[in-house]
Amino acid sequence: MSVKENKALAHRLYERWNKDKATALAVIDELCTTDLAVHGGGGDEFRGIKDFKKSMGELFDAFPDLRLKIDDMVAEGDKVATRYTWTGTHKGAFAGIPPTNKKLTMWEIDIIRIAGGKIVESWARSDTLGMMQQLGLIPTPKK
Repeated sequence: MSVKENKALAHRLYERWNKDKATALAVIDELCTTDLAVHGGGGDEFRGIKDFKKSMGELFDAFPDLRLKIDDMVAEGDKVATRYTWTGTHKGAFAGIPPTNKKLTMWEIDIIRIAGGKIVESWARSDTLGMMQQLGLIPTPKK
């Protein structure tokens, strides 16, 4: 696939996440290989689409109004790097944290590798510290 086609595939993935949980999980089936490898921050490592869908389902359960805004997207060869901001209200348990009903805004950077028209690998890092501060679990330093 061309760099332009790879960017379009990545854009479709993130835009579909803005619809609802069912659409987000369906696009994973459509655009990712069954043996997808996900390398996330905080020890989140997945091998296989099933575990990735489970993780994403839990994220949507915790933040049912989750929305993404693509801030930057660059591509080269078989990789697409995307920086985006996501928002959501913490309405369900997340990573062992009971719901706080607080609105969350955080950034994430994701690099995906595409082969044969499907996403085969992903590396993601997000503002976990900022998330914990916004949820009131870690104090925000005074300026």
